[in-house]
Amino acid sequence: MQADLLSPAQRARVAHLLHQHAPLVHCMTNDVVQTFTANVLLALGASPAMVIDAGEATQFSAIASSLLVNVGTLTQPRAQAMRAAVESANRSGTPWALDPVAVGALSLRSDFCRDLLLLHPTAIRGNASEIMALAGESAGGRGVDTTDTAAAALPAAQLLARESGAIVAVTGEVDYITDGQRTLMAQGGDPLMTRVVGTGCALSAVVAASCALPGDRLENVAGACALMKYAGQQAANGRGPGSFVPAFLDALYAMNEEENA
Repeated sequence: MQADLLSPAQRARVAHLLHQHAPLVHCMTNDVVQTFTANVLLALGASPAMVIDAGEATQFSAIASSLLVNVGTLTQPRAQAMRAAVESANRSGTPWALDPVAVGALSLRSDFCRDLLLLHPTAIRGNASEIMALAGESAGGRGVDTTDTAAAALPAAQLLARESGAIVAVTGEVDYITDGQRTLMAQGGDPLMTRVVGTGCALSAVVAASCALPGDRLENVAGACALMKYAGQQAANGRGPGSFVPAFLDALYAMNEEENA
């Protein structure tokens, strides 16, 4: 398994670009994480917008910098709105990211996400079980929880990247980000990131934001993963989940402060 470790300089470059370009991210995300996702994007200098109505979503995805489709609280009407937004994004050249939450475990979202693969996502971000299920190599995890390691899912991620044309990020204790040929690795983070709601979903929004940045898209997506891991590591410091969330947002914001210093 060949994977190159993303450098601190590459991570810092993505933080700088997010602050410099302030991408407007259209987040069609799940109900549980909307506020936290918006705060993460704002802390990094990006701009979030949560537009879900099918008519408005079609209009907005054409003017946004990027689009996130997160199927965490999927319904049939929401699936229709998401598909309309993706089709509009494709027509306007807006990059979009897919977060296949709990794919493999439930049929509506599994069928929907497999259909979305035909619409060529720019990036896909999921845990090991989700990526393996989306690639057709497992039945999925335990709901939103993975039952596989990111390293075990890397071959599936590489296959999925080659077949879909997307940058695929499979995240866990170590994150692997691949275009099917090259693979980068992001280390860091803290177990507390799995004890609060929304860090993975927020990461997918940052991945969507990174797809709107100039330069090497693989490095940009890997940089998004590295930013979140670095902030998690900085924020933990013996805290519990209640104090971790504000410390995490502060750590993300501090990256912007460093850029402005």
